[in-house]
Amino acid sequence: MDKHTIKGVWGFNGTERPGAVYLAAVLAGHAQKGLPAFGIYGHEVQDADDTSIPDDVKEKLLRFGRAAVAAAQMRGKSYLQIGSICMGIAGSIIDSNFIEEYLGMRVESVDEVEIIRRMEKGIYDHAEYEKALAWAKAYCKEGFDKNPDFMQNSREVKDEQWEFVVKMMVIIKDLMKGNQNLPEGCEEERVGHNAIVGGFQGQRQWTDFYPNGDFAEALLNSSFDWTGKREPMVLATENDVLNGLGMLFGKLLTNRAVMFSDVRTYWSGNAVKRVSGYELEGHAKEADGFLHLINSGASALDFSCQARDGSGIRTIKPWFDMTEDDIKACLDNTTWNPADLGYFRGGGYSSRFVTDTEVPMTMMRLNLVKGLGPVLQIAEGYSVKLPTEVTEKLWKRTDYTWPCTWFAPRCDGKEGMFKSAYDVMNNWGANHGAIAYGHIGADIITLASILRIPVCGHNVPEDKIFRPACWNAFGMDKEGQDFRACQNYGPLYKL
Repeated sequence: MDKHTIKGVWGFNGTERPGAVYLAAVLAGHAQKGLPAFGIYGHEVQDADDTSIPDDVKEKLLRFGRAAVAAAQMRGKSYLQIGSICMGIAGSIIDSNFIEEYLGMRVESVDEVEIIRRMEKGIYDHAEYEKALAWAKAYCKEGFDKNPDFMQNSREVKDEQWEFVVKMMVIIKDLMKGNQNLPEGCEEERVGHNAIVGGFQGQRQWTDFYPNGDFAEALLNSSFDWTGKREPMVLATENDVLNGLGMLFGKLLTNRAVMFSDVRTYWSGNAVKRVSGYELEGHAKEADGFLHLINSGASALDFSCQARDGSGIRTIKPWFDMTEDDIKACLDNTTWNPADLGYFRGGGYSSRFVTDTEVPMTMMRLNLVKGLGPVLQIAEGYSVKLPTEVTEKLWKRTDYTWPCTWFAPRCDGKEGMFKSAYDVMNNWGANHGAIAYGHIGADIITLASILRIPVCGHNVPEDKIFRPACWNAFGMDKEGQDFRACQNYGPLYKL
C-alpha cells in the first residue's frame, strides 16, 4: 500500500493456474486504491511445468525493471546548480517543487565563485589535479585556433587556461560527489552535494571573464577520464536543468553517456543539394532532411562513436564495457580547440568531433508548461553519415570548432510532428535536446508514466508502449489516457 513502491505484476498465462484471474484481481484492487500497477500477461498459453519466460514477457519485465530502477535511483539525490539562470534560457530557471514532487530529488545551489574560492584557497585534491593535468597534456589534443591572429591568446595564456579548465573539472567532481582527500580543515567540502546530476551556468558572466566550462562538461558527461572508464556524471551546459534531467533519464536507462546539444538547424534535402550538390540517401532521404545537433564543445566524447563492439562495429557502449582502446580512439578523434573569443571572451577549450557513422539514437526533451506542468517529447532516429566534403561545407556554416552530429528522426510522412524532419524541428519544445544511444523511447515512456509525466509527442510504435494498467480506464486513445491519468494521480512524491 506504499504509493512510493513501484508495482508490477506478472500473471502466468496457463490453464492449470489462474494467472489471468490473479493478475486481473490484483490490478483491479490497485486501481481501486489509487495505486497504479503494471500488468504483464504473456500472449501464449504455457504448460504448468514450463519454467521458461516468453520473449514478450521478458521484454516487459526488463522494461519495467529498467524504468523502476531509474526512478528509484533518483529518489533522495540532488540536482546541483552551479550558478543560476543562463541568459534567456528558460530551462535554467530551476523549479524546486517540480524536482521534489515528481522526481523525489532536491535542489542544491552554489555560486560559480565557489570554484574560484577553491582554486585560490587550494581546496582540491592536489594529487588528483596533477594526475589529471598530466593526462590532459598526454591525450587531449589541442586543435586549431579559429580566432583572428590579432585576437588569439599567447602560448603562455593558453597553457594557463589548460591548467584552469582541468582544475575546474576536478573541483566540479568534488562539488557533486565529495572527496575525502581534500585538505585538512575542509571537512564540509569533503562531503559534496550528493548530486546525481548538475548544471553549470557559464554564460555570460563567467565566460566573459574566465575560461568556459566545455572541458569539464564534455568529460564529466563522458564515460571516462584520467581515472579510466567511469560512470558518466551528467552536467548540463548553461544550467539547463530540464535538459540535464532528460540526460539523466537516458543515462539511467542505458548506462551510457548521453549527449547535450543544441537542436540548431533543419536541413532539407533541397537545401543540402543547393549548398553541396549532394542528394540525400537512406534515413535522411526518408525524413526529407536532418537536424544539426551541435553545441559549444560540451558533448560527451562517446558520441564520436569510436568504441567498437565484439564484431568491430562502431557503437556507444555502456560505461562499464569501455576498453582502453575505446577510450584512446575517442580521444584520438577529438580535438580541443581554443574557444571562439567572440562567444567566450574568457577563453577556454571546446571539444570538437564529428559523429561520422550511422547509429540508432533517441532525442528527448523535458519541458514545463504553465497550467499543464511537465511534458516529454521523444524522437527516435539515426545519426547520419554524410560524405566528408558535404559535412565540411555544412559544418563550416556554423561554428566549425564544436562537435557535430547529423540526426534524422524516424518519420512516417503522415500529418503531425513526425511527418518529416522539418516537422520534428518545428514542434520541438526548446533549443536543447538530450540524445541517447539506441531506440529507447519505449523505456522513456514507461519511466515517464512512473513519474506521472505525460508524453506530448513521440514516434514509438504503439505495441511497445507500456504503462500502468489503470491508464486503460482513462479512455481509448493512448495519448489522451496518459494526460488524464497523470493529471488524476499527480506527482509521485507530492505530499
